[in-house]
Amino acid sequence: MIGQSVINVKSGGRGRLSTLAAGVFLLLMVVYIGDWVGRIPMAALVAVMIMVSIGTFNWASIRNLREHPKSSSVEMIATVVVVVATHDLAKGVLVGVLLSGFFFAHKVGKILHIGRKSEDSGRVRAYTVTGQVFFASAERFVNSFDFKEVIEKVRIDLSRAHFWDITAVSALDTVVIKFRREGTEVDVIGLNEASATMVDRFAIHDKPDAVEQLMGH
Repeated sequence: MIGQSVINVKSGGRGRLSTLAAGVFLLLMVVYIGDWVGRIPMAALVAVMIMVSIGTFNWASIRNLREHPKSSSVEMIATVVVVVATHDLAKGVLVGVLLSGFFFAHKVGKILHIGRKSEDSGRVRAYTVTGQVFFASAERFVNSFDFKEVIEKVRIDLSRAHFWDITAVSALDTVVIKFRREGTEVDVIGLNEASATMVDRFAIHDKPDAVEQLMGH
């Protein structure tokens, strides 16, 4: 069907009539002259498919491998390799989708900024989190805080951030509990509705046995 559509377009077919004519002609061949079609040598059909492959392949994509982002090139090459190796288009598409999701998560995970400033004559340290917090950026989120700083209070502003999964909530638990173990008061503000719902449901830093739960005891 892909080959038929490409050949149809390259032959000048642009409207609905061209698609209808191709479909009707194929239907007549299968229903009424199937025996004659069955006598076509397989070698001839292979030659036709080879020409269809040559005609449908985007040769410029090979030249663009160096110009396009490396992630896109890896996805394309991996998809082609899996399809050729397994003879299964579905498996190739699955690999391409998985790689695309992985690269996307890795890219979005880098879009995280945590600013800090001093307030109340140095007694309060204010952190402003901007970006997406999930499994790919949770470790970076935790490492952006200074737990050894001698400070009375820490304010974490999450009004510009969004928490997507349990890993992000666990990272917030880790940050809050580490500050409290150093004797620092922690105030978390600005959670949006979706993030606040997830934090209220899965977070443990406000529970009496928070430290024990975090340490796995």
